[in-house]
Amino acid sequence: MNPDDVERLIEQTLDDAEATVTHPRGADDEDHLAATVVAPAFEDVPLVEQHELVYDALGDHMTTDIHALELETYAPGENE
Repeated sequence: MNPDDVERLIEQTLDDAEATVTHPRGADDEDHLAATVVAPAFEDVPLVEQHELVYDALGDHMTTDIHALELETYAPGENE
């Protein structure tokens, strides 16, 4: 799946989210992605639930188009 499409899905689903999606170094195919997502929705939310919000935003793509997703999530200001 195209990283730009993944960014768009995340940003359309999570209010005020900023997503950066790339193919990680060493990935040998198009369905391995790395994403960093900053969103107010992550404020005071446990890490596992933050990741679930991103997986929910990607829906069926997580089982059909994306084989692996390296994921970093932050509330605004946490990654500065």
